Amino acid sequence: MSNSPDFVTHALDLLSLLGPVQARAMFGGHGLYGLGVMFGLLDDDELFLKTDDLSRGKFEAAGCRRWVYASRDGPMETGYFRPPDEAHEDPEAMLPWAQLALDAALRKAAAKASKAMRPRRKGEAAPRGARKAPARRHASRRKTR
Repeated sequence: MSNSPDFVTHALDLLSLLGPVQARAMFGGHGLYGLGVMFGLLDDDELFLKTDDLSRGKFEAAGCRRWVYASRDGPMETGYFRPPDEAHEDPEAMLPWAQLALDAALRKAAAKASKAMRPRRKGEAAPRGARKAPARRHASRRKTR
């Protein structure tokens, strides 16, 4: 899952019209981040972009290949797709695909934030990663200075 430094630079150049994009090393590859969300990844010198229910059909209609990784349970399909070959030629050709991926990542982040803010029903478990409210001190136990 490693990437050559030249490929990482090339991928960032392809995504340059999207705005500030960072490649962060992870699991031997790289995650691609923009506007605070991960919207793509680099694996073995290939670029893959995030999809969701709204964008996946465009990638499939263009014949894009899904990123599949090996696990101990066998091949695992993901929601990341390799953009069409022509998109790898220049930043203008990549921009619409990158925008689809960034929009998908932002929608997912917004949905996650909305779910975390939703009041829980009695007996419902807190969402993963939710923080507990700080414990209140009893009035008679407050420290005085």
